[in-house]
Amino acid sequence: MRILIAVDGSPAAVRAARHAARLALALRENSQVVLLSVDAPLLKAAAVKLGVHAVEKYHADNCAYAAKAAKSALNRLKIQYDVKSLIGDAAESIVKHAESGKYDLIVMGSHGRTAFKSLFLGSVSTKVLAHSRVPVTIVR
Repeated sequence: MRILIAVDGSPAAVRAARHAARLALALRENSQVVLLSVDAPLLKAAAVKLGVHAVEKYHADNCAYAAKAAKSALNRLKIQYDVKSLIGDAAESIVKHAESGKYDLIVMGSHGRTAFKSLFLGSVSTKVLAHSRVPVTIVR
């Protein structure tokens, strides 16, 4: 089973990583786990002002931070995993990567916002649920 864990550095993402790790342990010999962090692109003017190398470092640092706690959780459970970082809209990037990578499951955390707030804030998990053809598990 190919499991994609979407991470953003939040406690909800760590809970999602732990849940996916327990699933991977149950399927030990056939599971592949990938941590995916997606960083929002900088405004073009900011990117031009910073320069290519500074922008690359900015995104690399953000993605490393987003995956850090989830990596620790997986390491404690001795789960092997790969890390992938993308730049773009989080929900769109998660859905596209999951479908193109032929994943069997997306696991992600929910920040626990109410349905009313999600309606206006457009939570990433809600968008992924709405657009993904890959099954999604939301961990609270």
